[in-house]
Amino acid sequence: MSHISRRGLLAGGAAVGTFAATASLAQPDQIAADIDLQGKNILVTGCSSGFGRLMAEDFARKGATVFATMRNMPRPEAEELETLAETEGLDLHVIEIDVMSDEQVSSGVAKAEEIAGGAIDVLINNAGIGYAGPIELQDMQATQLIFDTNVYGPHRMSRAALPAMRRAKSGLIFNISSQLGRVIVPSAGHYSPTKFALEAMSEAMAYELVPHGVEVCVIEPGGYPTKVWVNRNRLANELKERLNFDERAAYPQLVARMGEEDGTRRTADPMDVPNAIAEIIAMPPGTRPLRKAVHPGNKPQVPINELTAKVQVDWLGQSGFGPWIKDVHNV
Repeated sequence: MSHISRRGLLAGGAAVGTFAATASLAQPDQIAADIDLQGKNILVTGCSSGFGRLMAEDFARKGATVFATMRNMPRPEAEELETLAETEGLDLHVIEIDVMSDEQVSSGVAKAEEIAGGAIDVLINNAGIGYAGPIELQDMQATQLIFDTNVYGPHRMSRAALPAMRRAKSGLIFNISSQLGRVIVPSAGHYSPTKFALEAMSEAMAYELVPHGVEVCVIEPGGYPTKVWVNRNRLANELKERLNFDERAAYPQLVARMGEEDGTRRTADPMDVPNAIAEIIAMPPGTRPLRKAVHPGNKPQVPINELTAKVQVDWLGQSGFGPWIKDVHNV
């Protein structure tokens, strides 16, 4: 008997095969202008700059109700977005959420749900930070900060949004990972460890949420010229100042590079990420990919993604979890 998944039924009964899971999406600049997000409400974390700021503006202009969240309000970036919303007549609401705060996550998500009149349709866990330097030199202050932001933050946000999503039997969660969530470059501190954790958490959630009609998608960008490099250099320099003589002497070349990375020389367009996400939001439920690599250049994680999907299906496809595994991988 052929496997008929919830995704297949939601997609109108059409056959959803391996091709749907592996076919590459159209180039963002070809599809961005054609996407209509009216009727969707979307919550994005980390909207003070970078991908988050671009997503907030772009999705609102595409007709969505957008909840743009950021920490440390009031701040100029929040005022800029509020002014933009008023000037352009956008349905854009700025809400204070520090993803490291249980209280702000709970109250911020509740406020968004109140404005939306129900569950959040799309949650985009975008807020994140980076560090630099060898793993041994990451003190507990740096370690706790990056895990709290990059892993516990998306977990807090998802736990806050999921009860209403489950009741609605619908919802879509994006977790912004990285190429470095699947491949490893030395001297990036705990960046890869946190993104590897985010990847695993996302995939587990994707399987577990199949019966509830909620989908999870991991976005894996390459390097883009956003403010993340400025923040990364600031944090790396602060960590560098805390190193003792022996620590500096153990890794002289790597320590010398800490806080000196220049992301401004990267030329890829950061709008690639909002465009790819908008396209996935617009896809019929049940046809969306578990993972999407986003970058015009090399994507070293793609063969890893393909292999691990095959391993998961081969390993657990005939187990009691089989329907969930096959559903997520569109088999």
